[in-house]
Amino acid sequence: MKHVPKDTTDEDLIQQYLNKGGKVTKGKTKPLDPALGISKNVWNQTLTKEEKAARDKK
Repeated sequence: MKHVPKDTTDEDLIQQYLNKGGKVTKGKTKPLDPALGISKNVWNQTLTKEEKAARDKK
């Protein structure tokens, strides 16, 4: 497979966007739903009592 570079790079596109009056902001994320049962980045394992206490303490 032959690698062909693009005419425009991401930096060029970003600069064009900023020049047209666009602005870059950092969005806020919502906390994960406790009903998902995510424990230590593992799916389908419910939180331990200690993890629940630490989560509710915050």
